[in-house]
Amino acid sequence: MATNTQASTTVNNIGVTMFTVADQDAALEFYTGKLGFEVRGDTRFGPNGEYRWLEVAPPGSTARLALNPPMGGGQPGGSGIGVETPDVHAEHERLRAIGGVQIDSEPESSPGVPLLFMVSDPDGNHIAIVEV
Repeated sequence: MATNTQASTTVNNIGVTMFTVADQDAALEFYTGKLGFEVRGDTRFGPNGEYRWLEVAPPGSTARLALNPPMGGGQPGGSGIGVETPDVHAEHERLRAIGGVQIDSEPESSPGVPLLFMVSDPDGNHIAIVEV
């Protein structure tokens, strides 16, 4: 049996997760206009300001979502996160009513799995909306 001699981590929180998006302005409109997130940061950086760090989050959330262009030959999409709501059915109906949101599943639960449904952003990133 191996003995772990590595020091314990000093990491204590997931502060930001990152989605790769094709168009940061279009992604910003989706997350703020459709999902109701708020802008937490929108900063240009780099020698000539050619890069943009864009963060959004649900109101009141301490965790943030960074919307980044593809880097290193990568493609947009393919990531996933879970967001929480006290009423999955109400959020499902709200998103269905406003339109322009790809709803991938109806609210459902299974033994050991909370009530949830899935949506996708315009780049194919997956968002699980989970009842807590």
